[in-house]
Amino acid sequence: MVSPVQIATRPTRTVSAYAAISPTDPLVATTIERRSVGAKDVLIEIAYVGICHSDIHTVRGDWGPVQYPLTVGHEIVGVVSEIGADVTQHQVGDRVGVGCLVNSCRECANCRAGAEQYCLNGNTATYGAVDRDGTITQGGYSTHIVVVEDFVLSVPQSIPYEAAAPLLCAGITTYSPLAHWNAGPGKKVAVIGMGGLGHMAVKISHAMGAETTVLSHSLSKQEDGLRFGADHYYATSDPATFETLANTFDLIINTVSAKIDVDGYLLLLGLDGTMVNIGAPTEVLPVQVYTLCSNRRSFAGTGIGSIRETQDMLDFCAEHGIAPEIELIAADAINDAYERVLASDVRYRFVIDTATLPAI
Repeated sequence: MVSPVQIATRPTRTVSAYAAISPTDPLVATTIERRSVGAKDVLIEIAYVGICHSDIHTVRGDWGPVQYPLTVGHEIVGVVSEIGADVTQHQVGDRVGVGCLVNSCRECANCRAGAEQYCLNGNTATYGAVDRDGTITQGGYSTHIVVVEDFVLSVPQSIPYEAAAPLLCAGITTYSPLAHWNAGPGKKVAVIGMGGLGHMAVKISHAMGAETTVLSHSLSKQEDGLRFGADHYYATSDPATFETLANTFDLIINTVSAKIDVDGYLLLLGLDGTMVNIGAPTEVLPVQVYTLCSNRRSFAGTGIGSIRETQDMLDFCAEHGIAPEIELIAADAINDAYERVLASDVRYRFVIDTATLPAI
């Protein structure tokens, strides 16, 4: 690890970006510094970057203190424009991606087990984390990023370029629990919520062969849900839904980042069923233990996925023709996009065209 006192001696490059300057001010056009390419580094010219709800939570301080200014964005696709002398996994011109992680300790039990997303010493997030040189990592709302090669993914050519970006968070966040809990033929899977995460969960669950049900507050997105592969679609605002579906599902994926009646949904699980929370509400979600005991149910949570699992997800999506539904925007529309995300006014993921970032 390089000491922070050495930062000033390290050469850097200046690139265009958008950054948050406070929890309440709009994001602004600016420049940020990227480290020069080291022996194991890859320089990526970013083409597209997705807007994740996590970006908004972070810049608004919902998940803890933030060191401003901060450039967010962890759904990144682009082209390799330079590689370090010891890089073996990527070449200049490769189409690549970067997700939520840019490093980990590589030494703890979880990292050695290939689960660096759960690094016991704290992984290095793509933005807002202390990087290996002591600086704060800056994310993908920018024209370039430098990442150690082991955390750079290969993006299959068959995935539409601009639509590939949200796979690096929304894709892996839904794929990981579906794969871990063995969604597939003979399994009944429910997806709570039909937003940026939920629509990906439906597509992936369907492609895995599971009987897939959407549980959404209303039926306003029913046509979309069925088109994405859902077999059934129910409105949770209708109390009859919870009576009809009691003891039904093997797996429930909760994608919403808001407080819900956890016990009400747990009662929809059959014997040995599991409800997995992948949304990140700021409120506490209380659970009655008896609800778990009564059908040997489990209430679990997952983060993203490992680098290996993320590559598996990209290859799976390429094989099955899966891509997010996106709305492509220019950089000067980022602040409007944030407000629309908060108002649930997007179907289903915003992606920024980084060619529209102001030139330095």
